[in-house]
Amino acid sequence: MFHFFAFIDRMRFIRRWGLMRSTIPESLTEHAHQTAMLAHALVLIENRRFGADLNPDRAAVLAMYHDASETITGDMPTPVKYYNREILGSYRAVEDFAKDTLLDKLPPDLQEDYSEILNGEIEPEWVYVKAADTLSAYIKCITERQAGNREFISAEQTLRQKLQNMPLKSLRVFEQEFLGSYGKTLDEMTEEES
Repeated sequence: MFHFFAFIDRMRFIRRWGLMRSTIPESLTEHAHQTAMLAHALVLIENRRFGADLNPDRAAVLAMYHDASETITGDMPTPVKYYNREILGSYRAVEDFAKDTLLDKLPPDLQEDYSEILNGEIEPEWVYVKAADTLSAYIKCITERQAGNREFISAEQTLRQKLQNMPLKSLRVFEQEFLGSYGKTLDEMTEEES
């Protein structure tokens, strides 16, 4: 009996934004799903509009599992994780241990495949996964602000600056063509189509 997928399934129990009051709770599964869709879109845009030769499906898979180690570690709040280099280094060591623990929960013939996914930082699509991860967090902030929650205003500003500092052309396109919709109601989006 191998427990890898049962551990992955537990992503739905891991709550994000633990230090903040959320109007709409977000699980790790929800975040991974959104990050996968966004990473896929960013790579497609990069390929179609800017002539890149990247794999959007690979980006989506990497994004689906990008936080899988948190099924063991839990979600470390960003201010704590990035407080200083020593804490970040220690957290990365714990994260590596968690990835190895997950890999041990697979049959041997699948471990290499999933190791490449869980350790996808070396793949060319990874930069788009990280951009999508940040974009997902930024969209969460927009959603919370739209719901009247001022708790996320500072995080929204920080994440906006982080996105602006990312030199991805596809990210600029996404911001210009899609991001504005996240601040609109369903009625507003429907009326604009009429």
